Amino acid sequence: MNYIARPTYSEKIQPFIGKQIIKVLTGQRRVGKSYIMLQLMDHIKENNPSANIIYINRELEKFSHINTNIDLNEYLEDKFPEDKANFLFIDEIQEIESFQLTIRSLFAENKCDIFCTGSNANMLSGELATYLSGRYIEFKIHSLSFSEFLIFHHLEKENASLMKYLTYGGMPYLPNIGLQDDLPFEYLRNVYSTILLKDVVARENIRNIHFLENLVFYLSDNIGSLFSASNISKFLKSQRVEISTQLTLHYLKALSNAYFVYRVVRSEVGGLKIFEIGEKYYFEDLGLRNALKGFNQITDIHKLLENAVYLHLLQCGYRIYVGKIDHKEIDFVADRNGLKIYVQVCLQITDQTVQEREFGNLLLIEDNYPKYVVTLNDLIIGGDYQGIKQINLLDFLLLKL
Repeated sequence: MNYIARPTYSEKIQPFIGKQIIKVLTGQRRVGKSYIMLQLMDHIKENNPSANIIYINRELEKFSHINTNIDLNEYLEDKFPEDKANFLFIDEIQEIESFQLTIRSLFAENKCDIFCTGSNANMLSGELATYLSGRYIEFKIHSLSFSEFLIFHHLEKENASLMKYLTYGGMPYLPNIGLQDDLPFEYLRNVYSTILLKDVVARENIRNIHFLENLVFYLSDNIGSLFSASNISKFLKSQRVEISTQLTLHYLKALSNAYFVYRVVRSEVGGLKIFEIGEKYYFEDLGLRNALKGFNQITDIHKLLENAVYLHLLQCGYRIYVGKIDHKEIDFVADRNGLKIYVQVCLQITDQTVQEREFGNLLLIEDNYPKYVVTLNDLIIGGDYQGIKQINLLDFLLLKL
């Protein structure tokens, strides 16, 4: 099968091939987990042509009869010859009821090397954590980074390409559709419906679908805004619905579990305190957000700029917080194995006043970790500022942080 390689992920997973640990690829539906598994299968075949590879994709009709662990056991009963290296790949494994029982048994008997994908975080906190704690490793898969976007769409590094990325996002199937007219958004709206129905409504037993859709619309309009019980209450009043704040929080968690949006909490810079009040939400894919809300370059560009910066940090493997220092805020504090990056985001530095505002918060941080101010356009006031790097979004999204 023809596909574009995504070595950022495949090269992380390849060293674990043949190791006695379950490989779990997680991420929002349609971000390319299946194709990364295909790349892994091809890698195995190249290195071991006699390998026995079993592939189950619950979205294909031929596997629709595998609904429970009992069905899975029956299907796999005679699939693992003892004289071969056996590999089992299962796509969207959460669609198989009690799958963890079969996986635990196969793992205990060391019958095969196991790879699976899933589109709901409950799979890790529930089924796998309960039965397979310490026996699996998770690889988080995301929609295309900007550098991947350029490769997939055969584009050059330029502002026009950046605007296409901010508009249409990074769903890997889009090159098959093209980035013309409304065609990408038609596809993206269908993807959204699938995610909402399969991974949120059905999985989380959501009853008020109309309110859920309004909540998604609200999130899309408030990217990067602090979200609290207070503005949830205001939102409920604006919708004229009788839904408790607690239920709204449950719906937000359901959207997060499907990797559709990410919840980012506030943390004290240089301390251990996590603030329970106030959090922000960002979308896994900019194109999905725009397919729902539309893209108004005047009113939305700063939201998409901030979301794009968040996604790049996420794709680079960082844990991300909203930083709080005294009474001021740092847009992003990113931590990866103790290494930190601080980022402020603004549209542009137009004068000295804006410069002092955007750089001032970062100057309060006393450590020597990298600090960036990211803007959309080339900076009017150029150069670094007291050790803080000024960089435009086009360059930042291509940094290997």
